[in-house]
Amino acid sequence: MLVKIAIIGLGQIGASIGLALANHQDQVTTIGYDADGEVNRKAMKMGAVQKAGHDLKSSVKEAGIIILALPLDQIYETMQSIAQDVREEAVVIDTAPVKQAVAAWAIECLPPKRYYVGLTMALNPLLLDETGTGLDSARADLFQNGLAAIAAPSGTVGQTIDLAANFVTMLGARPYFADLAELDGIMATVHTLPALAAVALAETVIGQPGWTDIAKLTGRPFTAGLRPLDGESAPALAEAAQRNRVNTVRVLNEYISALLSLRDEIEKEEETSLQGRLKLIYNGLARWQEQRKIDGASSNELLKQEMRTFSDNWRGQLGLGKLLGLHKKKPDND
Repeated sequence: MLVKIAIIGLGQIGASIGLALANHQDQVTTIGYDADGEVNRKAMKMGAVQKAGHDLKSSVKEAGIIILALPLDQIYETMQSIAQDVREEAVVIDTAPVKQAVAAWAIECLPPKRYYVGLTMALNPLLLDETGTGLDSARADLFQNGLAAIAAPSGTVGQTIDLAANFVTMLGARPYFADLAELDGIMATVHTLPALAAVALAETVIGQPGWTDIAKLTGRPFTAGLRPLDGESAPALAEAAQRNRVNTVRVLNEYISALLSLRDEIEKEEETSLQGRLKLIYNGLARWQEQRKIDGASSNELLKQEMRTFSDNWRGQLGLGKLLGLHKKKPDND
């Protein structure tokens, strides 16, 4: 029996998940839904999903896995809308940058015997310099050789976690197990902080006196500084900052301290100290970039060695077969 996977939200992340799953059509069938009907049709045409849902509720019916690849500000309302249509034993997985809040929403909205797992996908190390967003930037190898952090509320049955791990391997990624609070701390640092820093840059420059002339000379550094806002809506960013407020304030304070320290070194004309500091940072960045490539290669080898087929995992003790009751029924004893 094919596993039905519903993908809600067909931007770059959701459509890339669908394109990766298209390599496993002997094991899964996908249905996608996006509020934009044109995106729905285009996603199906490009092979990101096998079927486009006509509406949100019907799209999730009978799905064993439901992927919410949505901006954070849309997840609570979506969970409320689909709650009564999610089948028993189904697993709802989100890809948002805040996990503790989404886990609380899942507990509030989903009926009993429906499970939630949070997923944070790191991109293919070879694609870190790609700048596109949205459906047109979706690709089957977006997560290849990357790391996928998996987190779930306390008390979640182990089979649900195993299911998420098996799902991740289908996307070409390697599972990394974390707790919800840990992921929130990480994502405040690597997702929300860069976006808020870009907001601060924009506020400092755009619209200020002289902007008309400044705008004519903007180039790559300025554009790169604003890039974290690409594909990030204002409501989603505000929601991420507020729902993860403690971590966001902490990393903002650390960032502000670093900026103040840089300002003081420049103001005091401590050229030698500033050069040494910048050199350390540049060296650290080079090591990080090289390590990401090495990690990607290592992940690929591990996946080749360890990956079992999803259908095996589905029907086995670590997969969805047992969880969803799809394993073969034993004959009655005479």
